[in-house]
Parts: sequence; structure tokens; C-alpha cells
Amino acid sequence: MRMPLLPVVLLFVLGIAVDIYIYRRLRHNRAPRGICIGSAVLAIIGALALLTVIFMPKRSGDEGYLASVMYILYCYFCIYVPKYVFALFSLLRKLLIRITRRSCKWVSFTGAGLSLVIFIAMLWGMIGGRFTTDVRDVEVAVDGLPASFDGLRIVQISDFHVGSYLEDTTFVSRVVEQVNSLHPDLIVFTGDLVNRRSRELYPHMSPLSRLHAPLGVISIMGNHDYGDYFDWPDEESHLADADSLKAMQGRLGWRMLNNEHLWLVRGNDSLAVIGVENIGDPPFPVYGNLRRAYPTPSDSLPKILLSHNPAHWVDSIAGHSDMNIALTLSGHTHAMQMKAFGLSPAALRYETWGGMYDDEQGRRLYVNIGLGEVAIPARIGSALPEITVITLKSR
Repeated sequence: MRMPLLPVVLLFVLGIAVDIYIYRRLRHNRAPRGICIGSAVLAIIGALALLTVIFMPKRSGDEGYLASVMYILYCYFCIYVPKYVFALFSLLRKLLIRITRRSCKWVSFTGAGLSLVIFIAMLWGMIGGRFTTDVRDVEVAVDGLPASFDGLRIVQISDFHVGSYLEDTTFVSRVVEQVNSLHPDLIVFTGDLVNRRSRELYPHMSPLSRLHAPLGVISIMGNHDYGDYFDWPDEESHLADADSLKAMQGRLGWRMLNNEHLWLVRGNDSLAVIGVENIGDPPFPVYGNLRRAYPTPSDSLPKILLSHNPAHWVDSIAGHSDMNIALTLSGHTHAMQMKAFGLSPAALRYETWGGMYDDEQGRRLYVNIGLGEVAIPARIGSALPEITVITLKSR
């Protein structure tokens, strides 16, 4: 499968147009010849890099090959997004000069400064941000929570996408050590362990097997865990790979809940944990079934649901009187790996994209923005890899 042709062609044309505009501005302002030549050379390199990526296959290559594609594209945007911003402010200044008859140099300085900030933020997102974990403490009051579970510490991690790290286990090992150091009673993983196929997990089996909590590690499947993003020779191979990933998680010592539930027991008290396979909004396939996982979700018992895509909570749980589920834990959104001042472009796609949400009946959803990355090898701004410590309290 190739990248969609029209958006890429428009991106290519826009990049050339911006390069020509910047080159002409440099010449008009009598910039040194070396700067003009350097700008032209960088423009040619950028155009060739984008053309190369356009014709590279995206689904059939191995993980190292796809990582190269991701890095080429991201480096292209690291250079061109600041260029777009600079060009926009330059055009704005020209417009203001025509209107006000003043030089408006502050507009150019603002554009140059903002472009520099964006470049630094994007670069840091790649070399530092995606390896800087953010531990978040969340307290959740649960109606009817048994006394034995008051103060229960659950560490939620999600969306590891370990294939993005190839065979380098450094970050995965550090996350495991950090999670264990938080002394959780229970660890839950809410899906997307790999990018495209189960083999990505092999180098990371050893560190992940060291995750430990007294009540165990519970996991569910995410949309990337079914092999739907790889070109398989036949459907049998496709299904076998998803089964392989489930079996590998079992070998890690994790308890998978594939449309199932289990009871956490402390003394004479119990707490239900329900896990569904992926239930998402289009274009994501639906594999999960909540009523198969727990046939009586309207009963009065306290329950925690693990469901990868938060759209499931929005569509089928929030506001539904037959869904007495106190807390749902999800991932999936990554906050689109970009967040600043509490804002993320993920809000344009997801009603619930990060943090805590509740409905009028007090049902709560927590969306963990994940540890890993897909599409771009970066986490920009405050969209850092997240580890969530959830403490349950009786209410």
C-alpha cells in the first residue's frame, strides 16, 4: 500500500512553493550568497526525501525499514512546519504593511521566534520527549467499593508499541523498573503492545516479564495487536499472528482478558475486572463483546472495565442505565503525541482523548495517553509517555 497520492502531492507542491518564497525573500533582503545557496540545497534535499518516501511500500517492509520511513518523514516536517509558519508570518507582515503603511517588523520577529520554538519542540520530542515518562497520580472514588479494596493501587500502562524500538530494550526496561518501583497492587495494560505483528515483541519479552504486582498483570488487546496493519499472505497467517501475540502475553505471566472477567479477592471481599477485545469507532474493527465478557453489567457489584478505545465508553457506557460500571480504563489516542497548555489535536478526533471523564451518573473513564508512538517517532510538548497510578477509594 502506498501513501494517499493527493495529500502527498499537495504537500510536495506546498513545500516547493514555500521554498521558492523563502529563497526569493532571502534574495530580496540581500542575504549572503552562502545562505541563499544553503537554502536551495536544503529545499532540494527535502523534495527528494519526500519523493523517496512516497514510493516506498508501507505495509510489507520490516520494522527497521518502516522506522526509516518514519524518521525521514518526521525530519522533513521538523524542517518544513517551521518554514510554513515563517512564510505565513512573512505574508501577514506584507499584508499589514499595505494596510497600515508601517514596517511591522515585529511580525517577522514573532514569526521567526515561533518557528524556532516549533523546531526545537519537534526536535526535542524525537530525541528526548518520547523517552521522558510522566507519572500521574489519580484518585477515584467508587460507590460500594469493598473495604478491603479501599486504597488499592492500580498502575495503568498502555500503547507500548514496542516495535518502534526495534531490538533496543533500554526504554522498555526503564519503564518496567519504574512501574515496579511504584509498588502497585495490580498492573493493567490497556492494549497496543505491538505495531503490526507479534514478532516485534520477541526482543522485549525478558524485560516485560519482570513486571510484578501482588494481584498480577492484566492485559487486553488493542487495534494494533490483531495484525490488521500488515499485508499477510493469507487470512490463516493473519489470525495465527494474533493468537501468537495472545500466547506470548501468557508467557510473560500476564493474564489476558479476551471478552472475559475475573474477580480480585481480598479476604471475604471481591472486585470484578472486565476485559474486552478492541471495540472502536470506524475505521477500527470491532472484536470485543462486553456482554460476553460480563453478562450482567447492570448489577450492583463494583466493576472496573478495561477497553482499549475510549469511544466504547462514549458510545455504549456513558449515560446508559444498564451499564453499572464504576470505572473504565482506556488508551488508544496517544493525545496524537502532541499536547501543549492542556490542548491537543486529538480533541478534534476524540471526545475523550486524555485524562479523567465522567457522566451524569458518576461513571468514570480514564484515558491513558500511552507510552510508545506510531506514525511519528516523537512525543511533543507535554504529551509524554504516561504511567498512571490509580488509587481506589470508597465512597
